[in-house]
Amino acid sequence: MAIFDVYPNDLINAAAEELKKLPEFKAPDFAVYAKTGAHKERAPADPEWWHKRVAAVLRSIYVLGPIGVSKLRVKYGGKKRRGHKMPHFKKGSGSVIRKALQQLDKAGFTKFLEKGTRKGRIITPKGKSFLDKIAVRLAKAKPKPKTAKPKPEEKPAEETKEEKIPTVKELVEKTKERFEKGPVTAEQLLEETKKTEKPKKEK
Repeated sequence: MAIFDVYPNDLINAAAEELKKLPEFKAPDFAVYAKTGAHKERAPADPEWWHKRVAAVLRSIYVLGPIGVSKLRVKYGGKKRRGHKMPHFKKGSGSVIRKALQQLDKAGFTKFLEKGTRKGRIITPKGKSFLDKIAVRLAKAKPKPKTAKPKPEEKPAEETKEEKIPTVKELVEKTKERFEKGPVTAEQLLEETKKTEKPKKEK
């Protein structure tokens, strides 16, 4: 589904802007001062909260339908603070949910369906197309993550021949040969070792 390719809040905000353009979706008179549930202490601070709630309900029906007013009230409920007492869960406003569903039905985005033991609102092809188009548009506008530039290929280091480490027997024989030539001082030994050492390659 395309709606799962974008963040829910981004989809709801974009859908709310589109719902404002349709004549079927108008905020009721009580939206100025009414709370969205008994668990809330005040009315919403956002003056345009109505269209966002309708868009959120439409997305919930898309994902969870068929779903009724009672389950939607649970979804949009919350804990009510009771001072020093333990908070209790309260359902969201039923009037807000019912008015939102009535507007969605009138616009042809949802319809009532009774399927076996389940009954409630489901999304219509018109409503599904409405949300899918917005989701596709948001997905295309989403900036692509920056990909790291490929590192230049490193040339393999030249293989160096491993120097053969002389054995103790070879060292003893070598020193015997040297002393057979005649007496030698420490300075002469140091000069001879410097000559025999291979010069190190500069990095």
